[in-house]
Amino acid sequence: MSETAPHIVVEVSSAPLTIGADWRALTGRAATNVFMDPLAINVVHAKNFASTCVLIAWDKTTDVAKLVGVWALRRTKASPAGPSILAAPPYDYSFLSNPVVDPAVMDEVVQAFFAAIANDPALPKVIRLRYLDGSSASYPAILKAVSGRGGHRLILDQRERAFAAGDASVKRSGATRKKLRQDWNRLSAEGSVAVVNDRSPAAVREAFEAFLALEAASWKSDRGTAILSNDKTADFARTLIGDLANAGGASVALLTLDGKPIAAQVLLYSGAMAYTWKTAFDPRHGKYSPGALLVDKVTDTLFAGGDIEAIESCSPDGGFMAQMWSGRRSTVDLLVDLGKHKSFAFTVVSLEARGYAELKAARDRLRAWWSSWRKRRRLATAGTP
Repeated sequence: MSETAPHIVVEVSSAPLTIGADWRALTGRAATNVFMDPLAINVVHAKNFASTCVLIAWDKTTDVAKLVGVWALRRTKASPAGPSILAAPPYDYSFLSNPVVDPAVMDEVVQAFFAAIANDPALPKVIRLRYLDGSSASYPAILKAVSGRGGHRLILDQRERAFAAGDASVKRSGATRKKLRQDWNRLSAEGSVAVVNDRSPAAVREAFEAFLALEAASWKSDRGTAILSNDKTADFARTLIGDLANAGGASVALLTLDGKPIAAQVLLYSGAMAYTWKTAFDPRHGKYSPGALLVDKVTDTLFAGGDIEAIESCSPDGGFMAQMWSGRRSTVDLLVDLGKHKSFAFTVVSLEARGYAELKAARDRLRAWWSSWRKRRRLATAGTP
């Protein structure tokens, strides 16, 4: 247990969390992160899906303690044979790193989080935060807290992701909108088209199986990245979605053609935020862009319902939602060292990340060259008598 501001107390927990009611109250006041939901963390713990520790901040100004912050982190290795570090997102298939913090005590809680890590001899002092929302109020609080401790930080990468901040963020005109209308009309000519998003727990479980089947029939199966490609991952995902659905925190929207699913969008919910977690579609209907059609219809439905104020794409590498939504949020890959001197782990992670970035840039250049060469080749061939 650690304190900075006398009234803010942080517990470091790895056991199952029993703070559901406090969590719901916190997400009513704070910018939320569904991947920090205690229900999700408990599934991770029960399935031994990752080695997590959870920082839980309480405001004890009064006799009744109030939950003011939750931050789940993962114990992992900088590389297979490298030093141990902390990291977020806290488990595979989670896509945001930010803590959930009461805005009234943002700086105090984030400072207390880092103090708890620094003072716990069992925790690594180097933290890698991938998929950190740089547009969130917690981001400057993190930078401020690290600087205040005399620690070190390094931005390894920064880019934008699609984000729909209400109906005004949905593009209502332009080439993408025109294509969506055309694709919908063309698909409708093939049969009866419908969008279903039944949020009852039994319906969610059934629809999730439809999603898994669609994903397994896609290119992801060939690459071994479909959820059903790994029994442990499949067990974790089924339990995660099922447990969240029981609390109203997950659903699976389906686009059907003559009653048969041809696209599925797994949605997560926390507070007034929805998350487009995973998408799959039947490649036999790929020419109609069924995944994009489904997300477009679901976006309108969610905003029309009044309970959802924003939709997080969970897509730091762009994707089709960037063509449909005008909103953007910054995604940061941040490396932190809480020590006074840069540690070996900090150096290893920074060098590894830079090397990966250089390889990725070289790959992208090669792909661009190959695409340009093929285009020139086609033009040259077309012009040959």
